[in-house]
Formats: sequence, structure tokens, C-alpha cells
Amino acid sequence: MEVRPAAESDIPALMPLVRGYCEFYKCDPPDSGIDEMARALIASEDGQGMLLVAEGDGGEVIGFAAVGWKWSSLRGARIAVLEDLFVAPEARGKGAADALIEACASRARANGAPVMTWLTAPDNKRAQTVYDRVGGKSDAFLEYELEL
Repeated sequence: MEVRPAAESDIPALMPLVRGYCEFYKCDPPDSGIDEMARALIASEDGQGMLLVAEGDGGEVIGFAAVGWKWSSLRGARIAVLEDLFVAPEARGKGAADALIEACASRARANGAPVMTWLTAPDNKRAQTVYDRVGGKSDAFLEYELEL
């Protein structure tokens, strides 16, 4: 398995994976928005955003991770935010999620981030098992969203 930065040539393989991620969270963004996000992250330098892919043994794209950045007053620094992480159902349990998280953390660390944060649904126990295994710590904050 290899984890690497996504390329424009990966977009056709990424689309069903991102769509699967969105379906899990019961969201239905337009394909044009997903395509725009992927292209923007691919074109970004790591310090602005990242889109990484995991390849299976046959070179097929089996998972992805998207990372953004934000300023944290609590850290007094820019921090990395793991926005999205998804592995194709048939490829789960083989280390792709762990490898994607480690690759994101490594690249974020190299860009000066003191921490990488992420969210998951309270009932996403499978993901929580991965996050606990890689050393992630959960917090008791509630996330709010305001539609604009």
C-alpha cells in the first residue's frame, strides 16, 4: 500500500469514494463542488491544504484524506484539520486509514502544525477504533453549524 498526494488523474477514482463518504454522513453535495474541492486541494501546497490517496496493491485508489488549515487561538498556531477520511468498504481493515492518518500527520508536522484535529460522528465506532489505535484523543466539545 502506498499513500501519496492526489493527482488530477485520480479524480475519476476519487469521485465514488468522496460520494461514499458523503452518503455515510447523509449529505449530497453536487459533483461539481466535489470536483472543484479535489482540484483546489491537488493544486495547493501542503501548507494550504492536502488531498492524499491510498493505493492498493494493484495501484488502484482505495481511500483518501483531505486536510485543511485554521488558526487556533488555544494553540497560538495554525493547526491542521483532517476534514475527510474514507477507505472503500472492500479495502477496510488492511491499514489504509492508519497510513492515511500518519501521512497527513507527517506532512502537517513538516509544515509546522503542533496538532492535527478531526471530528467524527458519535456513532461511528469503526472510525473511533482507528483513531484510538493511532493515538488520537477525543474531547467533549459540541460542534455547531450555521447555514449561510
